Amino acid sequence: MALVKEKKVQIIGSFKEHAKDTGSPSVQIALLTERINSLSEHFKTHKKDHHSRHGLLRMVSIRRRLLEYLKRKDPKGYQDIIKKLDLRK
Repeated sequence: MALVKEKKVQIIGSFKEHAKDTGSPSVQIALLTERINSLSEHFKTHKKDHHSRHGLLRMVSIRRRLLEYLKRKDPKGYQDIIKKLDLRK
């Protein structure tokens, strides 16, 4: 489930650190969170879609690693993104 271009631009705009930032950990975490949330909604109606569930677990794992990296490198930024995205940590 790909993100709509307008939604992706909006997410990047709210989490970017400088004008041309599209790949910083905070932006990647925000994009992954949006995709994870949309897939979670997908599974409410398609309970037997195991192929997509595997992709969801992969995205959760990647997001977890990015969060660990951000916590190690920028603890204040880590706390900010946890509060903005309302993640449990």
